[in-house]
Amino acid sequence: MAEKPCVLIVEARFYQDIADEMARGAVCVLDEAGIVHERMAVPGVFEVPAAIRFAIRAMETHSATTDYAGFIALGAVIRGETDHYDHICRESSRALMEIAVHQSAALGFGILTCDTKDQAQTRAGISQGNKGADAARACLRMMDIKKELRLAQR
Repeated sequence: MAEKPCVLIVEARFYQDIADEMARGAVCVLDEAGIVHERMAVPGVFEVPAAIRFAIRAMETHSATTDYAGFIALGAVIRGETDHYDHICRESSRALMEIAVHQSAALGFGILTCDTKDQAQTRAGISQGNKGADAARACLRMMDIKKELRLAQR
């Protein structure tokens, strides 16, 4: 019998209340789908792609304790007074896209890029934007596509 797929949720904890709300939305979707999941906290959005790449590398070298079928990237970047916001948004998004494309990773993108904390809270809230749930659904769909294409090659 095949082992159930596992999804790794990597959450930037810089804005803990937003991260918690997004994770709640993602976990709810995964639980409803019967998908096992693990959560990994990182300091901020900049560290999310590296953590996912570390997990993929551990799987490639067979040193991982879990073989992840998908990844969910969660976090928020809120505009400040400097251009730091622009760099973090652009580079973390680019790095996550590169992981998805070059590593063939099923990845749900749940990085909020907002002008204010209120905007981020609205988009993160499970009774409002529920972007954590959206990212989980995207991850599950990409896992399905990956599985369908693997089966089609046989």
